[in-house]
Amino acid sequence: MKNNLETAIVGGGCFWCTEAVFQAIKGVEEVISGYSGGTLPGKPTYREICSGLTGHAEVIQITFDSNVISFEDIILIFMTTHDPTTLNQQGADRGTQYRSVIFYKDENQKKNSEKVIEQLANAFDNKIITEISPLTIFYEAEKEHQDFYKENSEQPYCNYVITPKLSKLRKLHADKLK
Repeated sequence: MKNNLETAIVGGGCFWCTEAVFQAIKGVEEVISGYSGGTLPGKPTYREICSGLTGHAEVIQITFDSNVISFEDIILIFMTTHDPTTLNQQGADRGTQYRSVIFYKDENQKKNSEKVIEQLANAFDNKIITEISPLTIFYEAEKEHQDFYKENSEQPYCNYVITPKLSKLRKLHADKLK
């Protein structure tokens, strides 16, 4: 077991997109799609999340080797591979479940997230509105949502939405790819 494994939990729209991005990054050991940030008790279902009524966001839990990639680099990649300036929306996906959010587990993650966002503030035409909130509970999504792009890359949604994000990742962060 590696002692230098850390986790980060982020949401940048549909978790299928963010999962595919981080599965391609050196030092990332595991990516799990899930839900966090809601107000209703108990484990939510995908259908409940899609209603927008639970308050949960679609997120991913990234387990990474901090000797290979830093938390700050994880946040930098996250912030530059989705649109952190749109409220509750990524492309055609609309609702609070698609908000841009970083769930921090400690003050260090909070401060480092704020630092990366501050450094990127002038890189976007609009104001960054990414929510930075304390992590309460992470719920793993249903099995069919795990490894979605790997299993379904030929689906139209994957071709039109996820593949362009991966192209952007290759362009911006080639040095961080597996």
